[in-house]
Amino acid sequence: MPVYGPGSSFSELLKQQAPDQLPDRDPHGQLQAPEGTTVLALRYADGVIMAGDRRATEGFQIAHRSIEKVFEADSHSAVAIAGAAGPAVEMVRLFQTELEHYEKVEGERLTLEGKANKLSQMIRANLPAAMQGLVVVPVFAGYDLSRKEGRIFKYDVTGGRYEEDDYHATGSGGKDARSSLKKRFRHDLPRDQAMKIAIEALFDAADEDVGTGGPDLMRNIFPTVVAISEGGTTEIGEADIRRLFEELIRDRAEGMTTPETHTVDVRRPEQEEEG
Repeated sequence: MPVYGPGSSFSELLKQQAPDQLPDRDPHGQLQAPEGTTVLALRYADGVIMAGDRRATEGFQIAHRSIEKVFEADSHSAVAIAGAAGPAVEMVRLFQTELEHYEKVEGERLTLEGKANKLSQMIRANLPAAMQGLVVVPVFAGYDLSRKEGRIFKYDVTGGRYEEDDYHATGSGGKDARSSLKKRFRHDLPRDQAMKIAIEALFDAADEDVGTGGPDLMRNIFPTVVAISEGGTTEIGEADIRRLFEELIRDRAEGMTTPETHTVDVRRPEQEEEG
């Protein structure tokens, strides 16, 4: 059955019913707040890989070229942000403080499930701002020490929490990144192969989505990539990410090379007899 109107988007509903309530609008009706774009997570044999591009947009302009979107929550989890950049970063900082405070007061860490629930509560608390267009939709992932596996959680704007088995991507290029992950994902991937798949997914998203930033070889700006395993959270070095991108670009360039053409005789049988 077709759905009419703004659907599940609170910001679209507000634009239709009470546009004067939206803050800081320009003459074209666009919110003047930098937006984080594409982030993703996928499982591999020993844990989870999280990655995000570095671009933030403001309408049709680039607001920041090197914003950080993947943050370590604690030693065995990380959160990646998409949506309104300012409130998202503030939410992450508060989330980090909440986890640290809980550990100091209770003398033990929250379970991964408990951390995911805590972030859900924060997203729900942001709902009034989301109704004004300042939507924050993060991805949370970590290594579950009790279950000995990596886990990925996605959220909706109301704070609804859903667990993904294998991979997820969100943001303006999320659909393109998910399509790329769907084609390449395999179970029990080694870490290096999972990193390569994450890099390819961001590259594919940047190729289709104007808001997603690809690798900037001239400015040395590359996506942030984090690996989370039983040993903890590790940010992948820039040199390794550059190498993966250079390999990817080289492979894509070779794949676009036009193969040698061959002449085919398409004469009809009667033409051959006349010849």
